[in-house]
Amino acid sequence: MLSLALPGRIFVYTRPTDMRKSFDGLAALVREHLGADPLSGHLFVFRSKRRDRLKLLYWDEDGLVVWAKRLEEGTFQIPEADAAGIEIKATDLALILGGVDLASAKRRPRYQRPVSA
Repeated sequence: MLSLALPGRIFVYTRPTDMRKSFDGLAALVREHLGADPLSGHLFVFRSKRRDRLKLLYWDEDGLVVWAKRLEEGTFQIPEADAAGIEIKATDLALILGGVDLASAKRRPRYQRPVSA
């Protein structure tokens, strides 16, 4: 089992990505299309065109890490968006990796701190 310490935020690149890309290619997508710094400590998620592969890119204090997963059957259901990237929560990522479609998941109300004006 892989356990990731997620001190930063999680961003999903919603467009299909060439899964041959590795550290430098994925970092370039982060900079150019998401407008973020790949060394920020945030986690960046990329999907293949067929949605059967995911790659995660993150900075681990002294170097970039790429984690990849290929499904033998089925697909990952990544949320659709008009933008090149969206931010999700760690629980959403766990559901995606577990095969759950976020659109069909029913969310219970939770406390949210009021936004100060």
